[in-house]
Amino acid sequence: MRITPKVKKILDCYESDSPGTKTNLARILTHGKLGGTGKLVILPVDQGFEHGPARSFAANPQAYDPHYHFQLAVDAGLSAFAAPLGMIEAGAGTFAGAVPTILKVNSANSLHPGKENPSQAITAGVDDALRLGCSAIGYTIYPGSELSYDMLDDLRDLIAEAKAVGLAAVVWSYPRGGFLSTEGETAVDICAYAAHMACLAGAHIVKVKLPTDALELPAAKKVYEAEDIARATMVERVRHVVQACFEGRRIVVFSGGGKKGAEGLYEDARAIRDGGGNGSIIGRNSFQRPREEALDLLGRLIAIYQNKE
Repeated sequence: MRITPKVKKILDCYESDSPGTKTNLARILTHGKLGGTGKLVILPVDQGFEHGPARSFAANPQAYDPHYHFQLAVDAGLSAFAAPLGMIEAGAGTFAGAVPTILKVNSANSLHPGKENPSQAITAGVDDALRLGCSAIGYTIYPGSELSYDMLDDLRDLIAEAKAVGLAAVVWSYPRGGFLSTEGETAVDICAYAAHMACLAGAHIVKVKLPTDALELPAAKKVYEAEDIARATMVERVRHVVQACFEGRRIVVFSGGGKKGAEGLYEDARAIRDGGGNGSIIGRNSFQRPREEALDLLGRLIAIYQNKE
């Protein structure tokens, strides 16, 4: 593991963390084809919990097999692979040391009726992450939900436990529920707020959706307009979210969202790169494609973050 000046600069921003936690962050930052650049492409495969197996994997039946995802992350040269307990367990031995892993410790499912007040169940713990050799835990919060305070309470305990044993923490911060409109879930003021909350809760890596130029909160809208906060382009909106992550002192990656055309993903990646984001976390847009097509897509994304395209 070679610590480049870029990685050293990122690690220096985590001033309170132990050598163990910084080592696990470094494992993610130095692994794969983007190793040492400060940029990341991560494969998350928690959609089977969230959406069900057929909706997640029927488009590419090989993806029902957990080994398929491990191998895809390895062959594509990705920075890390994130998944729930059972999927990590199903490949932990075969792929030990082949790719850094992030254990997703909470999940929702489409059978639960709580649309207005969404939450997630805790399905794994820090002890599982240690047992499986993971570099980090992952946890989702839903800012806006009436149950968000309970989720933050659980997150507090999990992050404290992870840091105590030298693991990093990745927080999916997805606003939804409560009074938020569907459009408001990805409004730039809400995405920036959600990213900032994850940083304040102690996240090392923050995952959010790409923001639109919409403004949701009336009080925030007044400030955005009075201070002329730039939001017309995706690059400007990414830059603002990065600013909300302690002026770039925390790693922030952006979700690929639902399946879309490759050119749209490349355009998003260029905006993330040019706005100062740390990269992409691409799930359905990779594993729902045939393997060779997915490898080509991920290779192009990596090339963009390498400033080759």
